[in-house]
Amino acid sequence: MALQLKVPTLNSSDAARDLKETILTSEPDAKIDVNLDQKTVTIETKASEETVKQIISAAGHQVG
Repeated sequence: MALQLKVPTLNSSDAARDLKETILTSEPDAKIDVNLDQKTVTIETKASEETVKQIISAAGHQVG
């Protein structure tokens, strides 16, 4: 299942890298694409959308 989430707090390549690493810690099989220009994260994972949102929030980012 692929999810595309708006993450307005993504403001640098370092933040994108850190978020990607955080998601992979919880979901090691996930495929993640971060688009800094559009401030979106596209994630292909078996985890639920709610789980992914919680991981992103726990990393200190807003999902919206």
